[in-house]
Amino acid sequence: MSDTLKDTLQTDLTTAMKARDELRSATLRMVLTAVRGEEVAGKSARTLSDEEVVTVLQREAKKRREAAEAYEGAGRTEQAERERGELGVIETYLPTPLTDEELDELVDEAVLVATGEGLTGMGAMGAVMSQLKAKVAGRADGKRLSGAVKARLQA
Repeated sequence: MSDTLKDTLQTDLTTAMKARDELRSATLRMVLTAVRGEEVAGKSARTLSDEEVVTVLQREAKKRREAAEAYEGAGRTEQAERERGELGVIETYLPTPLTDEELDELVDEAVLVATGEGLTGMGAMGAVMSQLKAKVAGRADGKRLSGAVKARLQA
């Protein structure tokens, strides 16, 4: 049986604790707590799939990014650096982000399919986005994706 992403996180936490890597172990504890919280949320407990764990990791990464910006804006550089350090640890478990060229290529393909179905202009936005969400899951955030689709549809 292959290891799940959650198993990998747990194993890496143990390794970080043995190595006395405070930043890595604290970050992995925090991420695993978020994963376990997601598992027990709702009406019944469940085990998250790797895709769902990636979604939790993305949410945690976004929190770190926003916190680092807020701390930097408030002149609290030490806390901002800590948040960026945690973000770096989390990003090692996320899929490789799409390059701009790869994203543009996927958007172009999806727009061709939508225009083949008779959709044009911004009216095709929903159809294009629904096609792309599954293809770019975990590799591009929604804001970047919608910006690329809007730019292509308005061109």
